[in-house]
Amino acid sequence: MPGPLFGYRIVDLTSNVSGPLATMILADQGAEVIKVESPGGDATRAGGSGRNGLTASFLNNNRNKRSIVLDLKKPAAVEVLLRLVAGADVFVQNFRPGVAERLGVGEDRVRAAAPRIVYVSISGFGEIGPYADRPAYDPVIQGFSGLATIQAGSDEARPRLLRTILPDKLIAITASQAITAALLARERSGEGQHVRLSMLEAVMAFLWPSDMGSQTFVGGEPARQEPLSQHDLIYQTADGYMTVAALTDRQWAGLARVVGHPEWICDARFATPALRQQNIEARLELTQQALLARPAAEWLDLLSAEGVPCGPVLTRNEVIRHRQLGALGLVVETEHPQAGRLRQARAAARFSRTPSEIRRGAPVLGEHTREILAELGCSRDEIAALLAEGAAVAAREPAAVAAADGK
Repeated sequence: MPGPLFGYRIVDLTSNVSGPLATMILADQGAEVIKVESPGGDATRAGGSGRNGLTASFLNNNRNKRSIVLDLKKPAAVEVLLRLVAGADVFVQNFRPGVAERLGVGEDRVRAAAPRIVYVSISGFGEIGPYADRPAYDPVIQGFSGLATIQAGSDEARPRLLRTILPDKLIAITASQAITAALLARERSGEGQHVRLSMLEAVMAFLWPSDMGSQTFVGGEPARQEPLSQHDLIYQTADGYMTVAALTDRQWAGLARVVGHPEWICDARFATPALRQQNIEARLELTQQALLARPAAEWLDLLSAEGVPCGPVLTRNEVIRHRQLGALGLVVETEHPQAGRLRQARAAARFSRTPSEIRRGAPVLGEHTREILAELGCSRDEIAALLAEGAAVAAREPAAVAAADGK
């Protein structure tokens, strides 16, 4: 049975990661996603590790999509796009505010072609406010949102970036959920709507449940954020690293027994979760010193037997081969016609009746231009005229590519 979003068509004008990952999540869940690219293609097609002209970044954010190339600076290309939109359920763009309108694909014009469409605008800082027109990449949002100071541990320490593009990926997940919610609302009301979201909004909503407690009570905000412990929950053992998180009284008692320090259970400093947090430096230092006595694998077995949350600290090469991922079938291998054998994470959610699947690899630039134009009813002459004008661009035929490579 097809994925849960089978039958929905999404016109995707996004580039980089925030938009393409959002639409790939929906594509994995069965939606038909048509990626509309400029003649230069998505920026992630260039740079980074790659094979046979396709980068890992592009492959990992654009599978299960078809690609059509339209030069929206040409009126004929805009008309083609609007014909494509007329049969779509969702239109997604992540241009800076105002760009879509200048290109002729703002909400009013798109909705005129498709009155029930869900129109989605993804931005960095939002479409209003003093920062609305500013370009925003991941580190910019990490710094602005407070995430970099949270990562540092205190307001006085040097701010630190997460070494992953969390804002980009977080807004992608947020957008995919919002699009699905808007489609559900349309099923009930019969009306589409405009969904607006920004990286800044996604990150602030993400931080609040766990990291903004001191800012929650109005009038009680501290002048400076209380520093976190100098230790984190990564511990060194006799042969490597591991994690332990003993939060409850029962878990703390289990940890104390396993490491051979039952006196910690009766220590007044650690009698309650609140006191253990108050005395966090002493607690974590004692834990670290105790865990140096044995190899990580031994601690993991002993702590797990006591019900204490713990785990190994794995490298990227180790985690993809771990038996837990194998049991879940989380990492899959597929064959891409141009990039060769690929390893990727499958879609995270598992549906019992409508499973997600990888139906096709990420497309080469303009791979489906002719195919999509024909589906829109364009004749061969019309397609030839669009290509000759440069309003549309198609990938070279495989025979032409092979001939060029042989020269």
